[in-house]
Amino acid sequence: MVGKARRNLSTMDLVVFPEYSLHGLSMDTNPEIMCRLDGPEVAAFKQACVDNKIWGCFSIMEFNPHGNPYNSGLIIDDHGEIKLYYRKLHPWIPVEPWEPGDIGIPVIEGPKGVKVALIICHDGMFPEMARECAYKGAEIMIRTAGYTAPIREAWRFTNQANSFQNLMITANVCMCGSDGSFDSMGEGMIINFDGTVLAHGTTGRADEIITAEVRPDLVREARINWGVENNIYQLWHRGYVAVKGGAMDCPYTFMQDMVAGTFRLPWENQVKVTDGTSCGFPAPTRMFGKTAKAAE
Repeated sequence: MVGKARRNLSTMDLVVFPEYSLHGLSMDTNPEIMCRLDGPEVAAFKQACVDNKIWGCFSIMEFNPHGNPYNSGLIIDDHGEIKLYYRKLHPWIPVEPWEPGDIGIPVIEGPKGVKVALIICHDGMFPEMARECAYKGAEIMIRTAGYTAPIREAWRFTNQANSFQNLMITANVCMCGSDGSFDSMGEGMIINFDGTVLAHGTTGRADEIITAEVRPDLVREARINWGVENNIYQLWHRGYVAVKGGAMDCPYTFMQDMVAGTFRLPWENQVKVTDGTSCGFPAPTRMFGKTAKAAE
């Protein structure tokens, strides 16, 4: 498929594969089928990028000796070096058993100097994820996914919103195929920084490749020169017409509560699904990260 992408368009800089493209839409956590960064699957990815002189974005379910596997994404350059390594922050719960990511959202310098970030599937339903990518300088955000057809409309409008709200190009690729019960919708979307759809794969056909030329120089121009709708700048500098430099405060209670560790919804006690038991997974007993240390 990397070779097909190269033959499809000789000027292509980066080919993006969807989430689950090796694992299939499976929640199987058997260690025997998990990948490792030094394993044969990643070695094959690296070689394919070298052989075809192209950057590639790939998906693996990664062995984790300390808990559940990670749902990880890699960007490999045309010399076979891993330039970006990301662990999905927001598994699609309660369906997915993957360990929540713990290394944040890296942003790298990609082909031709463009700043690139990667998020995975359900991550893109949280506007905070795309904002974090842009805040760290991303001009292109990749979103790989395995979503099934009922998510189609949400997939489309969140991809466009993620682009427009952050003046950022997004390249969004969803897996195609069936797990025997559900069909992944097989839809790719490349969105310009103003929310315009540049390319849209709607056939649901396996192995379809969509392509578009994107202009990160226009992203930079918009972020510097736009007045109205320069929203990521205006988030902090709200009301700068009335007050010098804008308010420069944090009026959002949920942000303050997350930092303080006191985030709680008004309907928190009424939420019915709070673990994966409805999908056949045992209720977890381990705490996570700083929470676990605090509990100790």
